[in-house]
Amino acid sequence: MKMRTLGRTGIRVSPYCLGTMMFGPAGNPDPDDCRRIVDRALDGGINFIDTSDVYGGGEAETIVGKAIRGRRDEVVLATKFTGPMGEDPNRRGASRRWIVTAVEESLRRLDVDHIDLYQIHHFDPETDLDETLSALTDLVTSGKVRAIGSSNFPASTIVESQWISERRGFARLRTEQPTYSILARGIEREVLPVCGEYGMGVLTWSPLSWGLLTGRYRRDQQTPVTAGRMAYGPRHMTDPHKFDAIEELVPLAESAGLPMTHLAMAFVVAHPQVTSAIIGPRTLEQLEDLLDAAETRLDDDVLDCIDRIAPPGTDIGVMDVGHRPPAIEDAGLRRRPAADRSAA
Repeated sequence: MKMRTLGRTGIRVSPYCLGTMMFGPAGNPDPDDCRRIVDRALDGGINFIDTSDVYGGGEAETIVGKAIRGRRDEVVLATKFTGPMGEDPNRRGASRRWIVTAVEESLRRLDVDHIDLYQIHHFDPETDLDETLSALTDLVTSGKVRAIGSSNFPASTIVESQWISERRGFARLRTEQPTYSILARGIEREVLPVCGEYGMGVLTWSPLSWGLLTGRYRRDQQTPVTAGRMAYGPRHMTDPHKFDAIEELVPLAESAGLPMTHLAMAFVVAHPQVTSAIIGPRTLEQLEDLLDAAETRLDDDVLDCIDRIAPPGTDIGVMDVGHRPPAIEDAGLRRRPAADRSAA
C-alpha cells in the first residue's frame, strides 16, 4: 500500500487502518485467530492499528498487545479513552484524574512503553478542554504518547481545541476520527474542511456503514441483523432511506465490476482529506476481501453516480452512534422552564 502522511505529524501510515472493535467478546473471542488477522494485515501492507480501552472492557487492547509482540516497530499504534471502564463514575471521561490512570492501564494491556496516537474517544461536555489538553500535553512531554487526537468531535469543538492549544502552549490535536461512508457524508460540510485547515490527519470509522454496504442487507432479503448491531444501532440498521440508497448502489457496483465492499472502501479513501479508513474484520476471510479492495480506484463517472444517490455533505437516514450534543440528548437544555413559556 502507498503510505500517506498522518496530518502534519510526519508519521507515515497505510490508507487502511486495522480496527479492533471486533477483537474479544463483541466479535471474535479467539485470541489466536485475532493474532492471525493482525499478522495478515501487517503482511498485507497495513501498518496502522486502532483500538480502545473500552473494546471488550480492555480485552481488545490485551489481544493487540500480544499480537504485535515482536513486531512493535512495524506498527503505528493508536488507542482511545473516555468510555466507561467499570461502575466507578471517575473511571471514564476526559479529566486529568482519569487520563493519567487510563494511559497507564492501556500501556500495561498493550505491553508497550508508548502509544503513537492517543485519542479522546468522545467529547466529554463535563470537562474543560483546557483540563484535557493540559493532561495530554504532559503525556506527550513524558514520551508515553507521541501524538494526540480526537474522535467524533464536531467542527466547533475541533476549532476550540486548536485555539486553546495555541493560546496555552498545549500539544495540538493532530487527528480526528469521524464516521464516514457513502451513507454518512455529513462530515464533508464542516469537519473535513476544518481538519484540512488545521493540517489534521483523518482516520474514518465504519466505511461499510456497520455492514450495510457489504450488500448482505437488502430491503427484501431477510438476512438477520446481529444482536450487537441492533443493540447499538437499531434505527441505523432498519432505516428505509438507507435501503433505498443501497438498492441503487448495488447495481452501480455491478456495472463497475466491483463487489459492494470494494466500491464502499474506494469511495472513502478517494477523499483527499481522508488519511486512512478503519476496517474492522471479524474473520480472516473478511480481511482478505478488504485487502483485495486496496488497489481499487473509482473513476469520475462512478463517483458522480454515488453523488447522485448519496448527495455530498448529507447523512442518509439516522445514525444511532457518534457525536450527539447535550441539547439533543437532554430536552431540558432546549426548552425554557414552563413558567417562562407561560409568561410569554
